[in-house]
Amino acid sequence: MSETGEEPVDEMGSSPTQIADPVMRREAKKAFVWTLVIGGVALAVYLSQSLLVILGGVILAAMIDGGARLLGRYLHIGRTWRVAIVLLATLAFFTWLAMFAGQQISRQAAEFPALVTAQINELIGWLRGNGLAVEAVELQSVFSNLASGVGTITRAIGGILGGFTTGFLILILGIFIAIEPDIYERGVEWMLPKHLRENFRITGARMGRTLRHLLAGRLVGMLIEGVFTWAMLAYGGLVIGVGTVPMAALLGLLTGLLAFIPNIGAVISGLLMVLVGFSGGTDMGIYTIFVYFFVQTIDGYLLVPMIAKKTVDLAPALVLAAQLILGVLFGILGLALADPLLAMAKVALERRAEQNDAAHAAKTAKA
Repeated sequence: MSETGEEPVDEMGSSPTQIADPVMRREAKKAFVWTLVIGGVALAVYLSQSLLVILGGVILAAMIDGGARLLGRYLHIGRTWRVAIVLLATLAFFTWLAMFAGQQISRQAAEFPALVTAQINELIGWLRGNGLAVEAVELQSVFSNLASGVGTITRAIGGILGGFTTGFLILILGIFIAIEPDIYERGVEWMLPKHLRENFRITGARMGRTLRHLLAGRLVGMLIEGVFTWAMLAYGGLVIGVGTVPMAALLGLLTGLLAFIPNIGAVISGLLMVLVGFSGGTDMGIYTIFVYFFVQTIDGYLLVPMIAKKTVDLAPALVLAAQLILGVLFGILGLALADPLLAMAKVALERRAEQNDAAHAAKTAKA
């Protein structure tokens, strides 16, 4: 009790944890926000592999959805049936690949490391013969890492699935999302505040359309590059008299698979093709260089512009930078998903800029 008989008033407020000083309160809020940001980044890094698997499932679902939508133009049946047809067609293709082409490709894959090693040794000898000081250990290490990565792909094709768990989870997630995408869209939308839901629907629809066009174009490019490479290596050399390039089927398959990864995939497939080509002589090696540039010219000047007209046009340097960063952080999965993730980010930024322009125009109209 005070001398006046009144209860003392707590100048700091009703709560002992309340900060009365406005400057201190503002700084405490800033510290709290930064703590949340740092904690969110740390959590995202910790969950990065799981998040990439989920995003991989979403991207796979977009591919399946694109096939189902394409079938919907000609077959007036339920969505579940169209998704089932797409999955069965995909399964039939890989079954054919394993039964009819698997034996030949597996045999070529078994011979591939020895051939690459022999060509690396010849390259080292040629460089040293021309006065270039090359450390054999370093050069062999680079190409052995390259061959190891390619060996992983060929083993996967041959039946020993690399990263089985990750691929299986992506497959299951993609199938579930593709069958009933509205359920998951509504679920995410429900967790957002009401004033953000319409923007989420618009942005999500644009991202889905962009992914479908991007991935459809990527699949077409993979097919064309793989078939053209195989045909020109197997039969084109016979026409001009240099003979059939060894392992034409394996090189065509690797070129098609690596075409899913822009920029880096083309370089890796080209190096492998040229190494194998020079094993058959100088003329065959020069011919494989011609095949590589011919196929990449078709892809770069015909396919890519056609795809870019219907989807976001991503700058090659920006795609390469994203691939390098995500590849270092998350390995082969980050490298493969860099292009789709960059396309989705660009759509989100374009939508944000569109909202800002609309808000500015409305404010100007009121003024």
